[in-house]
Amino acid sequence: MSRLAPHQLTARKVDTLKNGVLADGGNLWVVARHPSKVWTFRYTSPLTGKRRELGIGSATTVSLAEARRLAAEARNLMAQGIDPIDRKREEEAARKKLTAPTFEEVSRAYIKDQAPGWRDPRAVDIWTSSLTRFAFPVCGARQVNAVDTDDVLAIIRPLWSGMTETASRLRGRIERILDYARTSGWREGENPARWKGHLAAILPKPAAVAKVKHHAAVPRQDLPAVMDALSRAGGIAAYAVRFVCLTAARSGEVRSAVWSEVDLDAKVWIIPKEKMKAGREHRVPLSDGALTILRELLPLRDAGNGDLVFPGQKTGKPLSDVALSKALHLAAGTKDVTVHGLRSTFRDWAAEETDYPREVAEMALAHAIGNKVEAAYRRGDLFEKRQEMMKDWEQAAISVRRS
Repeated sequence: MSRLAPHQLTARKVDTLKNGVLADGGNLWVVARHPSKVWTFRYTSPLTGKRRELGIGSATTVSLAEARRLAAEARNLMAQGIDPIDRKREEEAARKKLTAPTFEEVSRAYIKDQAPGWRDPRAVDIWTSSLTRFAFPVCGARQVNAVDTDDVLAIIRPLWSGMTETASRLRGRIERILDYARTSGWREGENPARWKGHLAAILPKPAAVAKVKHHAAVPRQDLPAVMDALSRAGGIAAYAVRFVCLTAARSGEVRSAVWSEVDLDAKVWIIPKEKMKAGREHRVPLSDGALTILRELLPLRDAGNGDLVFPGQKTGKPLSDVALSKALHLAAGTKDVTVHGLRSTFRDWAAEETDYPREVAEMALAHAIGNKVEAAYRRGDLFEKRQEMMKDWEQAAISVRRS
């Protein structure tokens, strides 16, 4: 407590103070550092015994009489064993909860804040669509601090068995949004959407109920015939499917490929990290067949297609996934295969028909390394070994396997 009796200051002293500190007594001080001038309440916490300082307001807007009244209230709290700063924070939190935005409002704010850091340009639409379809009808209009476990379960439980992957991703999105709300001061306590130690005790593990859906792969023995049909079919989409096969790349990486990423002389295609699922630059060795495809498409580069290697029908737009699927289905004579399945065919070939180490095939597929220790020690990308592998893979893809 201040040793000075209260009411040492006058309004004139406060008004004329330019720089310095004056005490009014009763723990009330005015601090001037031109051009600012503020009231502070300096005290020793009755709970911790530490010196603290409570801001009361600007001396230009809070009068001397009002500052004395607020200081008296703080002294009264201390007499009751209450820390004035702790009480102020509690009151601010209570006010914030009373005026908390709705779950939908917070969700849209979170998406807006996070979108610049998301690599996938579709992420905003995917998040918004899933929340609009499943979450907002349940609790979108509810204040975010009122969303509880029953709300989360009402959203994801109907999806858990039939649409397990969707439900699991949706749960994760809700968890992040509610964490964002807590950090913003609109919620407190545990997150009702958390899995470990909470929903895991209520719902079965996703792996126990999910229906595993593998990408249908072209059978290894049918691949040369399919590649031959694609070669005879012509068309940009057929070229793109062949390139997917010969590079073992993902469809999206091929469809968005641009000429500036390709070095025909060095026989390499460098995919920037922004396009990669693992967020790391990926060097793809180009076999002779892959280079032939690129050279045949090279004349299209200056035909109003921008820098796209595999331009779609609309100027400046890449091919669609549907276009590649149609080309593959026509070549294979069935819809029971997928473009992504070509990567599975490659992986099976590498494991069953070659002696290449597993890590070389995994690097060719640009799979993330799950083992953190292994990831820390693996510095190179095994490029030379992958060059040899992709040459052998090209021969396997165009030659009938002999038993």
